[in-house]
Amino acid sequence: MKINVLFILTLCLFIFSCSNVPKSVMTAEGEQFGEPITKKGVITFEEMVKKVNKDGGYEGKVLGNIESVCQVKGCWMNVVSDKIEDEMFVKFKDYGFFMPLNSMGKQVIMQGKAYKETTSVDELRHYAEDEGLSQAEIDKIIEPEEELKFMANGVLLLK
Repeated sequence: MKINVLFILTLCLFIFSCSNVPKSVMTAEGEQFGEPITKKGVITFEEMVKKVNKDGGYEGKVLGNIESVCQVKGCWMNVVSDKIEDEMFVKFKDYGFFMPLNSMGKQVIMQGKAYKETTSVDELRHYAEDEGLSQAEIDKIIEPEEELKFMANGVLLLK
């Protein structure tokens, strides 16, 4: 009897956890993650960086290139531009969706909030591990960094 109850509880937990896995949606513009967004009203990465530097933040849509993605789950990505050296660390609202692990080098439109924040050494080392860096590279991280960050509520991976 205990085995049957345990089996049923395990099965229910499995079904419940699978039902909450966010799915992507294919659109004419690309693959959509999180809240639906379109290309309308998007600004360039360079424009967004100027707004954050001037106003302390930016809320809206921004276009960028994926430089790297968390290789454990796809739970964060670094976004860059070909025109400036700045990079932006992107996380996803409420841990609600993830990016494909093979999406490096692709263009994205993200909707959310950009801001600057200091990242601790421990957190930087954790992200370096997620990225698959060597232990020697991780050990070189010895100081916190002020970073450009973005909390995305939706991402459109362009075709």
